Amino acid sequence: MIYQGPAPYKSQIDNADKLIKSKGASWDGISGEAVARMRLQNRFKTGLDIARYTAALMRKDMAAYDADPTKYTQSLGCWHGFIAQQKLISIKKHFGNTDRRYLYLSGWMVAALRSEFGPLPDQSMHEKTSVPALIEELYTFLRQADARELGGLFREIDEARKAGDKAKEKALIEKVDNFQTHVVPIIADIDAGFGNAEATYLLAKKMIEAGACALQIENQVSDEKQCGHQDGKVTVPHDVFIAKVRAVRYAFLELGVEDGIIVTRTDSLGAGLTQQIAFSSKPGDIGDQYNSFLDCEEITAANGANGDVVINRDGKLMRPKRLPSNLYQFRPGTGEDRCVLDCITSLQNGADLLWIETEKPHVEQIAGMVDRIRKVIPNAKLVYNNSPSFNWTLNFRWQVYDAWKEAGKDVSKYKREDLMKVEYDNTPLAAEADEKIRTFQADAAKRAGIFHHLITLPTYHTAALSTDNLAKEYFGDKGMLGYVKGVQREEIRQGIACVKHQNMAGSDIGDDHKEYFAGEAALKAGGAHNTMNQFA
Repeated sequence: MIYQGPAPYKSQIDNADKLIKSKGASWDGISGEAVARMRLQNRFKTGLDIARYTAALMRKDMAAYDADPTKYTQSLGCWHGFIAQQKLISIKKHFGNTDRRYLYLSGWMVAALRSEFGPLPDQSMHEKTSVPALIEELYTFLRQADARELGGLFREIDEARKAGDKAKEKALIEKVDNFQTHVVPIIADIDAGFGNAEATYLLAKKMIEAGACALQIENQVSDEKQCGHQDGKVTVPHDVFIAKVRAVRYAFLELGVEDGIIVTRTDSLGAGLTQQIAFSSKPGDIGDQYNSFLDCEEITAANGANGDVVINRDGKLMRPKRLPSNLYQFRPGTGEDRCVLDCITSLQNGADLLWIETEKPHVEQIAGMVDRIRKVIPNAKLVYNNSPSFNWTLNFRWQVYDAWKEAGKDVSKYKREDLMKVEYDNTPLAAEADEKIRTFQADAAKRAGIFHHLITLPTYHTAALSTDNLAKEYFGDKGMLGYVKGVQREEIRQGIACVKHQNMAGSDIGDDHKEYFAGEAALKAGGAHNTMNQFA
């Protein structure tokens, strides 16, 4: 099923007028143009409309990236609809379009900020229903951004008509017909599926119905799930994970989102444990390959113990290392090989994009794995977490320091262990490191196959930082000047639309509706005495 966009403005009016006339005098109070405007302001009638529209966008972007790796995509994680709305309004203001800019829905932020239990660690303990609820909220705010911007254009059309300016009216109608929605793809985190394959399928359906076109699922154990940047991660055998991948695909197909995107994340680089020994029916199959990474010792009558679990490896009886937690341990140093196998297996079983969770942002580390994957799957592409869990400043200063030292460059002015100190901020080493940070996304897109760059929880940090700055000044000596100078004056100077907060909250949309519903009897909020007029 393909989502069909809205008809042109004048066609919408004509169609509405015909419908109204067909109903006789009882509908005389209904305006065809008002109906057309309301329909255009509500372009997407359901979450499935959004999922189909954004899936097509994302597929188009994936094809464009395959042809030209400079055309990578980006997103920021958003934990509230208002944050998503302001992000897209800002993008349209500064860049003129939303092309190749997405939203990311982070399970970490849902756990930390949206659970009824209060702040929780990223361990799949939050309510699973909070994830589709946030998707719906994000799109509600983005659709309201559409309604607000179009409402402004409609009022300009009315003003042009009153002034008799036909040329301006025509130009404004063309703007309406070529309007680009604020609705963009969401890559949504379904964690490890919140249960078995059936639970994954049921939650996936709810997320897709809310509007998600891309779901990201990881190969950790659901009930032992950890944040990708914490210790103690436990993976599952491939057949367990593939069943969940298929469950997500069935959910997309059942709901008619036939080009929905599945992002499979492997945590194997940092995961040293598995919950199960994989089933294997013959040497070399996927279960046997998974088990080959287990940390084992040969078992004999002398070293056997009560309760031993034994596997046959190359004709020898081997005992996998089992911990008191009943988890099995992988051999140290096998993480990269397991990542590569995970990725190839996922792509061979229905995944569209990969996510390799790494412990540092290093282009060549990522590229080394992608090169191996692409020997089997040439168009393999990654989604990559530009994580706030990395100390980006320190990591890149280390990278520059090590490269300089290896090249024989004098590094005697720098102490590697102290490179985070402010005293290094204006040094040549810091400048080179900052340039590498600036170009990291473009470099990694070109060299390491990264189609989509995201930051999982940036708006968590921006909210904390801006609130700290305001609290420090408002409750300190600056008092009200702390708000006026640091916030309101900057909103005015930078043209932040939210300075007119009544308008942003929908008061002008409400006034338009009052006029449609009540005509001249409408009691509107946006009159001469509205204090928002101070920001005109």
